[in-house]
Amino acid sequence: MRHGTLLAAGAAAMLGATFVASRATDAAGDGTMAALQTPAIPPGGTEAAARLAASPRGGEWVMIRSGQDSVRAWVVYPARRENAGVVVAVHDNRGMSDWIRSVADQLAADGFIGIAPDLLTLRMADVARVASGDSDPEAVRAVLNQVDQPTRDRLIRLAGEWGTRQQGASARYGIVGFCWGGGTVFGHAVAAPPALGAVVVYYGSTPALAQLATVQAPVLGLYGENDARINVTVPPADSVLKSMGRTFTHHTFAGAGHGFLRGQDGQAGANLEASRRAWPLTVQFFRTHLSH
Repeated sequence: MRHGTLLAAGAAAMLGATFVASRATDAAGDGTMAALQTPAIPPGGTEAAARLAASPRGGEWVMIRSGQDSVRAWVVYPARRENAGVVVAVHDNRGMSDWIRSVADQLAADGFIGIAPDLLTLRMADVARVASGDSDPEAVRAVLNQVDQPTRDRLIRLAGEWGTRQQGASARYGIVGFCWGGGTVFGHAVAAPPALGAVVVYYGSTPALAQLATVQAPVLGLYGENDARINVTVPPADSVLKSMGRTFTHHTFAGAGHGFLRGQDGQAGANLEASRRAWPLTVQFFRTHLSH
């Protein structure tokens, strides 16, 4: 596992707090995933609806428009907005769901303006036919594959720049994406919009090496050990980005599989352990790069 010295001190402190909360929850629980879940990280997929229902933050749907583009987004604000970092959370290949909304809610709990855009907004007629991502994931994936990277980039930038215009927001935005969304946000780093301040990739594929020359924002990659298809793309990208003096910090978590943050009940506990380690790194990375 590679550890960036930039993150070490802050992440260690946050991680210690996470483990304290986790041990207390484990001791009080009954061994189920609900008992193991800690409020210091986003919930697993099966706990997302309950976490949203119990949240004191009260997110809201907004429709963000610019020219011919519109993106529907779930927005959650932190308790205090004084130079609050703006973080756009990009959904996985199940599309908009309670789970990605719960990620935005956790970002707000950590002090950010959390925005979860629906990248199928421009394909609402198709989405209506396939119901929701949780009920018909194959159909949603088929529609998502028709949304090209330039369209994704426009919608993400629209959401991020809208966030930076909110009261008390930071001047730049960060992005975090998962699975399909992880590859999408790495691709957004290639597009290099001026207001992009930080990128966190959860088990997403890397862009073609020839495209990496335009990456400017620092990138944090978080991967599970049992995810060979994705992991084989990381070392070449690391070499190219480091040769150009770019920041690409990445960590691989032992025993964890693809999709570990949503699937925290998988891999005999390794996915939950990876989630407990990865989320504090995510928060510290955004705090470092969006605070000025």
